[in-house]
Amino acid sequence: MHELGVTQSILQIALHHANEAGATRIKELNLVIGELASIVDDSVQFYWGMIAKDTIAEDAVLNFKRTPAQLKCRNCGHTFDMDRREFACPDCGSEQVEVAGGDEFFLESIDVDFD
Repeated sequence: MHELGVTQSILQIALHHANEAGATRIKELNLVIGELASIVDDSVQFYWGMIAKDTIAEDAVLNFKRTPAQLKCRNCGHTFDMDRREFACPDCGSEQVEVAGGDEFFLESIDVDFD
């Protein structure tokens, strides 16, 4: 259910930037969601339909781009894609790793119209 709050934040950010630019309509929003982020695309889309109603973003298309989870070896510094079966570094074999990517969630860009 946290997608409702997240979707409200996306709408506020998009409306703020569109209004600052003097836009009359938001056509598209490009969202980046990491594989480890607990965001469900369909839920965001569902809530968007409700909360964007009667705004300049009402008919905006949401585009979702997923990014892979990445790990970084604390031993040798190598960064690699996580495959969820093996967490050891493919370069040195160390299991001392940390998340280096794939937990992000952000609004990458918006496409707007002007009168």
